[in-house]
Amino acid sequence: MPFANIKLPQAALSKAQKEDLIHRTTAMFVDFFGEGVRPTTMVLVEEVADGGYGRADEVFVIPEAYRVKE
Repeated sequence: MPFANIKLPQAALSKAQKEDLIHRTTAMFVDFFGEGVRPTTMVLVEEVADGGYGRADEVFVIPEAYRVKE
């Protein structure tokens, strides 16, 4: 069973963009492993709250300008 766990900043993608990400990730697994994996493919999109992760020893907060407006 292929499994993808994608973590991204909260409010970085719209609901439609997350759905597209799930469809494209599933299609990628099908391209690699064949159509038989589609029914068992799991794609988990996790949104990480501001301050819940860091990079280069800095806590990350997504700027307001980059937040998705639904």
